[in-house]
Parts: sequence; structure tokens; C-alpha cells
Amino acid sequence: MRAWIKRMGVGLLAFAVGSGQSPSPVLAQSGRHGVIRDTEIENLLRDYSAPIFNAAGINKGSIRIALIDDRTFNAFVTSGRRMFVNIGALMDSRTPNEIIGVIAHESGHVAGGHLTLQREQMATAQMLATAGLLLGAGAMIAGASSRTSNTANGGVGVMMGAQELAGRTLLAYQRGEEQAADRAAIKYLDMTSQSPKGLLDTFKRLSDDMMFKTEGVDPYLMSHPMPQDRIANLTTLATASPYYNVKDSAELQFRHELMRAKLVGFVGKPDEVSRKYPVTDTSIPARYAHAILDYRYKKTTEALAGIDDLIKSKPENPYFWELKGQVLLEFGQANEAVAALRRSVTLEPNAGLIRALLGRALLATGDRANLNSAIGELSNAAQREPEDPDIWQSLSIAYGNSDNIGMAEYSAAQEAFLIGDQQSAVNHAAKAKKLLPAGSPTALKADDILNYRVKRFN
Repeated sequence: MRAWIKRMGVGLLAFAVGSGQSPSPVLAQSGRHGVIRDTEIENLLRDYSAPIFNAAGINKGSIRIALIDDRTFNAFVTSGRRMFVNIGALMDSRTPNEIIGVIAHESGHVAGGHLTLQREQMATAQMLATAGLLLGAGAMIAGASSRTSNTANGGVGVMMGAQELAGRTLLAYQRGEEQAADRAAIKYLDMTSQSPKGLLDTFKRLSDDMMFKTEGVDPYLMSHPMPQDRIANLTTLATASPYYNVKDSAELQFRHELMRAKLVGFVGKPDEVSRKYPVTDTSIPARYAHAILDYRYKKTTEALAGIDDLIKSKPENPYFWELKGQVLLEFGQANEAVAALRRSVTLEPNAGLIRALLGRALLATGDRANLNSAIGELSNAAQREPEDPDIWQSLSIAYGNSDNIGMAEYSAAQEAFLIGDQQSAVNHAAKAKKLLPAGSPTALKADDILNYRVKRFN
């Protein structure tokens, strides 16, 4: 599991209950929260979302779910057709059905085109506010000219009233969107024969947390429906579903528990891990959390022993092998890491992130005989994860070590482009273009980077 920073598109709709607030669209840029990449968790969320997206009429692959390194319970969609889920939501959820319900709600926003419509409503609200400002300013000028204080004061009132009306209009629209997304979520869950109970339970839990924050608040100044009203409406819809009592499969529940344990192990403090997974708990999720915690605190022997124990219990689990390879690589045992990661790739061949880790392990052996294999794995990973700058960086190093400077420069250009360093991207792309065969696919892609710079800045 790895954290990295990624720019987000402005404009989002949040899952938060009754808070009236959405997470900042520039939170990744601010450095407060990053995007976490993890194959095991991403694959699980993909399995959760696929039936829901299909029911919502969302094209497969058109939306990617990303994990935000934030312990609060929230999820949101952005104008770039991306869905973000806080790790806090995953860690606090008790069942897969709860997260599936969250995904169904956010899918309701996407399928309903709420982000586009919200921008239109914001434009309308801005026009109302601007018109009010102009009318109020005119009244104030007229009052000043006639030296009539009542006229001038009336102008101030017009300005303030127009802004309040515009704000209330927009908030009313947002509340309507949230209610529509709730109804859509129930519909998608019914279409996929899944229970809406998880969605209802999630809102109830969040409603209890938010109740004291909304006490005494004007409901017309909220961007989300009041918690008690929302719960009442959802209860009516959810309990009417013929699938209300349907349970998640044992296999899915087990994968969910592994995900929660993994996150607790990676981001939780030792006392939190011990509290949630006491030494008396010998379950696989508990052992997973403790092995990860040992790895984090550089208890290499204990971590590897714990991981080997997990592999003995579940030898076909690719993520236990991945973790073993990661631990071995970071603690200087590259050759042993290669063996573990090859096993992981065999079990999960479509995982670009695991192939990238294998490529780095092959590089770390320092054996030139492994360079071609490293380039092969990293190239495969780059095709699967073209937006990951770390993969392109590793690929640049691998090509450089193999004396293929043209491809090294091209890979460096891709890395720089993805992290937003436009000048470096242009410099590397220009060097790559001189060294690569004219008209080759890679040379043309280097041209794309150069042309992007021209189109954007000229």
C-alpha cells in the first residue's frame, strides 16, 4: 500500500450527512490528504461497484474509485467522473453492504448528472446575487444623491436579501439532489438484489454523530437534508425492499474484514491495533493487522514470520505474497523479494502495481541479467497504470541502466508531465525525440507532450 498526491477536478458532491460541507476539492494539492493506492482494496471496491454501475447505466471503466487518506467517514464524486472514498469510511464500515450502499448513493449523483446541473444552478444563483447587488447599489446611489437614508438603507437590504435568496435557492437544489441520490441508491440495490440495510445503517450511524451539530440549525441553510428527515424517508424506502434481509456472502465479508485489518495495520497506532485485534484474536484479519504493524515498526523477523503464517493459511492469496515481497525489498533482500513477488504476479497477473513492485525488486538486485525482465514488468505496469508517475520514474531508471537513453528520457518526460513539472517534461521529451526512431509510437507520444505545452501556454 502506498500513498501519493494527485490533483483533483474542481466540483464535487459529498456523501456526508447533514454537515452542509463537502471536502475541499484541493485537499490533495494542499498536502493534507493524499491518494492511497492498493491493489487488494481497489479490486474489492471494483467488485463492489461493478453491479451498481451497471444498474445505474454507468459505462464500465468510465469511473475510477480512489482512496483518500482521511479517517473521516465520507465519499464524493468529482466533475472528472472520479469517485473518492475516504479510508475512514472503509475502516468504520462493518459489512460490504454498507460501502456498497455508499457507492450506490454516489452513483446516483453521477447517473443523475448532478455535478453538471449543480454548476448550472450555481450560475443561476450567481446571476440572482449579481442582479440584487446591482439593484441594491443603484438604490444606495439614489439615496446618496437625494440624501435619503431610507432609500440607501433599502439598497443594503436588497443586496443582502438577494444574496440570501440565491444561497437558499442553491442549497434547496442541493438538498433535492441528495434526496434523489438516496432514491436512486435504493433502486440500484434492488436491481442488483442487494439489501439497502447497509445504506440505512450507515446513515443512522452518521445521523447520530451529526445530530448535535445540526441542533438549532436552520434547515434551509443546509446543503443536505436534516438527519432525522433523511432517516425517516430512507427507512420507508429501505424496509419496503424485498431484499432488505439479504446478507453479504461469507467470502465477500471475509475480504471486507481483511481490507479493514490492512488499513488499521497501515494507518493505526499500536494501541488502536491492539484494541481492535487483541492478542487473543487469532483470526486471519487480526494476524494480518499485526504483521503489517510489525513491518511498519521495522520488526522484520516478526513481520516475516507473521506473513509466512498467513501464507500458510491462505497460500493462494496474492496480497500476502505481495506484502512479503514489499517487506523483503524494503529491508534489503531483493532476490528473495523477487521470488515472493513473482508468486504474487502469478496469482494476480492483471495487477499493475504488483508488477511495478516486481520490476523495482528486479532492479534492486543490481544484476544486469535482470534488466530486461525489470523493463518488461515496468512496461506492463505502465500500460495498466499510465497515470502513476512512480512507475515511469522506475522505468526511466531501468532504461538508463540498460543504456537505452531515448526511452529513459521519454519515461522521465512522462513522469514529469504527470507530476505537473511541465518544463522538465518538455526538456526530457525534446531529448527523447532526438534519440528515438522518427515516427515511432514513442516518438509520437513525446511529440504529444511537446504539443501539449504549446497548446496550453501559447
